[in-house]
Order: sequence, then C-alpha cells, then structure tokens
Amino acid sequence: MAESVLCKKKLEGKVVIVTGGASGIGETTAHLFASHGARVAESIGLNLASYIHCDVTDEEQVKAMVEWTVQNYGKLNIIRSNQTILDLDFSAFDHLFATNVRGMAACVKHAANAMIKGHVRGSIVCTATVAASCGDKKHIDYFISRHAVLGLVRSASQQLGEHGIRVNCVSPYVVATPLMAYHALGMDAEQVGKLFEERHVADAVLFLASDDSECVTGHNLVVDSGVLAK
Repeated sequence: MAESVLCKKKLEGKVVIVTGGASGIGETTAHLFASHGARVAESIGLNLASYIHCDVTDEEQVKAMVEWTVQNYGKLNIIRSNQTILDLDFSAFDHLFATNVRGMAACVKHAANAMIKGHVRGSIVCTATVAASCGDKKHIDYFISRHAVLGLVRSASQQLGEHGIRVNCVSPYVVATPLMAYHALGMDAEQVGKLFEERHVADAVLFLASDDSECVTGHNLVVDSGVLAK
C-alpha cells in the first residue's frame, strides 16, 4: 500500500541548519524537521543532528558553520534563521541590529552561496514576527529591525530565485517561549501557552522548508490566529 500522504516524511534526505535551536521555537522546529527525515545541524539526537556553537553577529562564525555543515553532511538544503532578541527595552541599538538583521543576512548570504555551489534548489526560512507588519511607539528599534528582515527576505527571494532558491519568513505573534513570556508579557510560559504553542510556528516553518511550498517565495507567513486582522 502506498505511503499515506499524511505520514510522508517531507524532508527525507535534506540537510538543514536551524539557528537559535537550543530552546523555544528553534528547538521545536529542529525536532519536527528531524521527525520528517532531515539531518539537522542542532543537538537533538545521535545520527540525526549535530550541535554547533555560532555567534550570528560574527560573519566568520556563520561562514564556518555553513562550511562545517557542507563538509560533514555533503550539502545544505535548508536553513532556518531563527535567532532573536526579545527584550523590548534593550537599548543597545547596534547590537539589536547585529543580531536581528546583520546576523540573519549573514546566514542567508552564506547558506545561499553553499546552495549555489552545491547546485541545490534550497529553501531559506527567516523569522520576522508580527512586528514586521505593524508599528509601535515605544519599541521603535525592535520594530525597525523586524521590518528590515522582511525587506531582506523579499529582496533575497528575487535575487536567488534564478538559482532555484526560495526565501520566505514566518511571523509569529505570542508564543510560549520562556524568553517571550518573561520579557515581553510578564507571565510564565504556561500562561502564554494558552495563546499559542511553539508547534504552531514549527508547522509553518516545515511548510515553507518542504516541497509543499515549492511555488512560494518572498512570502511572509503570519501565524497569529487572526490578531492582526482585528
């Protein structure tokens, strides 16, 4: 009997990098990718993943991370650029942009170069958050950084499309990660969990990473249960 579409492993044989995968959405995404057959550059189990320390604000470390992945796994099919700073009172503007924008741009740059060199029609999935679709009078630096990510995704998708590389982003609202719960909302993860769960975002990332979205690029997939539509 043919394998059920619902049981099909969507990333079988794919090599994936998940940044910011130590906890929260990144960790959930890494586990989901592995369950769908991916080899993930993150520590989630023998033969399924490898852990790599990387400061995304340092481009040389990002380059080394991508090169290590290609050398050890033979190729790179997908990168999930997930790093973020969620302390909305953070005053170090340059460091905020180094992480949210420059770090993500470095991941896109070096992943794309590896995909092109390896003749891989890959997928790049970034994180923008709903801040990329609205504004805020208090946390201007954070919102600007998220709008910049959306600009990066839309521009990179046009430039890399000729190489068969898709670039998209996921924009979650409030997810029950410890960082978001404590810093942004002043509530514990259990309280926030009543709103959204990490798996909801991970499912969206899986869709954009897999061939299910082979005709989708330059897209901002908002995961907010309709909050922005109200």
